[in-house]
Amino acid sequence: MTIDTTECRTPGQLIEALLAERGWTKRTLAIVLAVDETTVAKWTSDRQPVNANIAVLLEEAFDVPAERFLELQRSYDLVKARHVARPDPGRKNRAHLFGGLPIAEMIKRCWIDAEDARDVSAVERSLAKFFGVPTVDEIPILPHAAKKRDVGPEVTPPQLAWLYRVSSIASGMLVAPYSAQAVKAAVSKLALLRQSPEELRKVPRILAEAGIRFVIVQTLESAKIDGVCFWLDDRSPVIGMSLRYDRIDNFWFVLRHELQHVIERHGLTLAVIDAELEGAKAGTGADIPEEERIANEAAAEFCVPDAQMNAFIVRKAPFYSERDLLGFARTIGVHPGLVAGQLQRRTERYDRFRNHLVKIRNFVSPGAMVDGWGDVAPID
Repeated sequence: MTIDTTECRTPGQLIEALLAERGWTKRTLAIVLAVDETTVAKWTSDRQPVNANIAVLLEEAFDVPAERFLELQRSYDLVKARHVARPDPGRKNRAHLFGGLPIAEMIKRCWIDAEDARDVSAVERSLAKFFGVPTVDEIPILPHAAKKRDVGPEVTPPQLAWLYRVSSIASGMLVAPYSAQAVKAAVSKLALLRQSPEELRKVPRILAEAGIRFVIVQTLESAKIDGVCFWLDDRSPVIGMSLRYDRIDNFWFVLRHELQHVIERHGLTLAVIDAELEGAKAGTGADIPEEERIANEAAAEFCVPDAQMNAFIVRKAPFYSERDLLGFARTIGVHPGLVAGQLQRRTERYDRFRNHLVKIRNFVSPGAMVDGWGDVAPID
């Protein structure tokens, strides 16, 4: 008698089919394998699982690969586990939340109110509050949840968390009424501050007088954000910066980049998050999106006017001395660090003139709304 063993769904069914095919009894198999008949009965009824050792014995007795018995056992075990498992619709949510967000870092930064990341219920309650949603199921990093603040699909969960922190802080700030003319006037005022890092203390006030909410939030470790531009409404632009690189050239480039987004009214419907704004991404190549190219051009022109930078390079390339750099910076009225930064980008020699890339966080922070580096911004 030939039996189709491919119809067997469990190792016990396969053993029964093989016994029937050969006309054997359970006692026969017990004698062949030198085990008691009760053990064979447990195998055929699937009350005892077939492990690797048993599978090898059955392979020798029936000339059926041991892998076949083990595959059936695995499938059967999985079916049983799924049958008895208690469904938990929150399990996938927890995978996204705890796998995507830097929960421990957010607790340390006092963004969420929980003693430990292992206190799941406290973390989930705090995350719902952090993202401004009624229930944990609506937290916007979840695939099925609606996004309260529109962002592009490429934004990572840590970047979205950083954006929400900036938004929460900005929402509680009071600034002068916004106008496009005031923003353009602010750019002119900021240009006068480029010579000295100490002058950066005036930046927050100038932006506030133009109706721009300016927020500095230390980046989350995995976010790699430099800046963001978005609008709370069509009269309330927000510029967030991380000061990920505490350098005078990077500060002015990123700030002017975000200001151009405001001038162009970018970010009205979709927050413009600028991550890793350096190297080629800070350039004007064909692969740079138009919004970013416009902002990069304005930022580079603000730091060092393009025509003057080109003329300097033509005159001095390929040898640039310290004296040349200082003289050029003095002539155009900017700090040498701005020239050094632009020259590094143009020549891709990031090891040169680094001594001029002075730190600026301690100058700009006192007058700004800051969250990070040990400070926690007050949020209502």
